[in-house]
Amino acid sequence: MTETAFIDVDHAQCCKNRQAICGDVFLSHRIKAEGRVLSVLSDGLGSGVKASVLANLTASMALKFASAWADARIWARSIMDTLPICEVRKISYSTFTLIDLNENGELRFIEHGNPPLALLRGAEEVALERAVITLERWKDRLIYHGALKLEIGDRLLCFSDGVSQSGMGRRDMPLGWTREAAVAYAGDLIRARPDISSRRLTAALMEQALANDSGCARDDISCAVVHFRVPRQLLIMTGPPFAPQRDFELAQAAMTFPGKKIICGGTTATIVGRILRRPITVDLTQADTGMPPPARMEGIDLITEGALTLAHVAQLLATNVAVERLPANPAGDIVRLMLGSDIIHFIVGTRINEAHQDPNTPQELDLRRNIVRRIVSLLEEKYLNATSVRFL
Repeated sequence: MTETAFIDVDHAQCCKNRQAICGDVFLSHRIKAEGRVLSVLSDGLGSGVKASVLANLTASMALKFASAWADARIWARSIMDTLPICEVRKISYSTFTLIDLNENGELRFIEHGNPPLALLRGAEEVALERAVITLERWKDRLIYHGALKLEIGDRLLCFSDGVSQSGMGRRDMPLGWTREAAVAYAGDLIRARPDISSRRLTAALMEQALANDSGCARDDISCAVVHFRVPRQLLIMTGPPFAPQRDFELAQAAMTFPGKKIICGGTTATIVGRILRRPITVDLTQADTGMPPPARMEGIDLITEGALTLAHVAQLLATNVAVERLPANPAGDIVRLMLGSDIIHFIVGTRINEAHQDPNTPQELDLRRNIVRRIVSLLEEKYLNATSVRFL
């Protein structure tokens, strides 16, 4: 459970007014074996379904080529050649900003058509050096690329022109909000709250762009932030160890872990409380949520029931519920702590709980280790969290 750098990625989007589908697409992919995160923001020509198809095609191709370390000239040309030609404007067009960052802070970026990528070190913008890639067939399309090493705490900010051009035509914004003003606004938010999450920062930028358009978006609005920082860690302990002789290992992990801690399971909590000599008290303020109420122990952030609660956690993660709409019950509390963390460690006891072998037990009450595997998969694939699992 060593502390390493973490790449925190999030984005926020808003469709153009009267459009049900966003013509901007943001995709991210974590390559766990290489410690890399790839992120692409693409803005398709126009808006609605056609723009969404163009942007999806562009972003998907860019991710695939970049993950294989393909030469930027080759895949940029492939993207331009693949996109269909617009019958009206006689061009095939979809912008893209690709960010390829690893856990050592080594960054390469490639951009075409979007407002230029911004590097924020603290609240101040740092200039990025770029080189130009020209394509023989598409000489009118300039593609920029660059590479550098980030410092801990650096943020990368990218957005579509729905942000920079928001408010265009207003008396105080004849040319729109502009890229420079949007970046400065992000800097002000960071200056006021240095630990602001990528989720909150992107949401604030999107909301301001929408406000510039008087609450009626004139274009698709998309904003993404990649934050290279020290990780927020969470430990979840569930289930008693296979051999009672290893109970002390479980308690020691609870005592020495540097981040937040959750215990899922009454037996697990009893073991930790007994060895650490800390009493457990039930929190009756959540007694009417339809789930077993949580409990408290000194040094532990949350104690809940075990497998049933974890099964509800998996359901919440699968449905992509917004943090603001999470239920006020133990499962919702666990998901809040998960989404507020970067690296989530699981210690899973492998002693069989006889209560879960009863054929009358609900079908969703799966074996604990299988529920944890499902949660780990959701956290890594949908939320780009890093995870580790240790069976005890």
